[in-house]
Amino acid sequence: MSELLRCEDLTKRYGNLVALDHVNFTLESGKLIGLLGPNGSGKTTLIKLINGLLTPDEGRILIDGMEPGVGTKKIVAYLPDNHFLNNYMKVRDIVAYFCDFYEDFRPELALQMMSHLGISENVALKTLSKGNKEKVSLILTMSRNARLYVLDEPIAGVDPATRDYIISTIINNYNPEASVLISTHLISDIESVLDDALFIQSGHITLHKSVDAIRSENGKSVDELFREVFRW
Repeated sequence: MSELLRCEDLTKRYGNLVALDHVNFTLESGKLIGLLGPNGSGKTTLIKLINGLLTPDEGRILIDGMEPGVGTKKIVAYLPDNHFLNNYMKVRDIVAYFCDFYEDFRPELALQMMSHLGISENVALKTLSKGNKEKVSLILTMSRNARLYVLDEPIAGVDPATRDYIISTIINNYNPEASVLISTHLISDIESVLDDALFIQSGHITLHKSVDAIRSENGKSVDELFREVFRW
């Protein structure tokens, strides 16, 4: 495994609020990593910095040796925590848009997964349920042949059956040489598929270990440790 992402003294402020405070960690390729923390802990700020949507006030991020920019957008697939697709577009038009925008997009895979869900390529997004819109967004993201997939709360606000589908789609469709960084506070739903856990609290990384090490050293699951640490 090789180093894929490095954060060095990464700091981001919003006025007097320090969202991230000299964060340091590295991520290796070929892993599923949970970015775990309560609301307001800095997860989304970190994700936006990784994707070049924000710039750090101090420190830096390196993705495959590059700072976030045009080069990293070609290897990072990002699923934001808010709905980002045009509701009036048809599924086939959205797929065509992704083909034009991303060289690594695999349209046949996207349409195949949607077909398995009974989602026609001729349907407009506005006619789909919230759960199916979430699935379409995830399918589009996971249909890229990326090096790093960054998923911000992909299972929040959907029913348990949809969560199961989303988790299955994540683990079965990403490049095995890539890594997946999943931000969530629903630990129990994804713990079984994680390789590593990254705890974040008040802008600080408080723990970064393999899931197996957490279980053996603490005698409890990642979800149990999370609830203990964050008093859930």
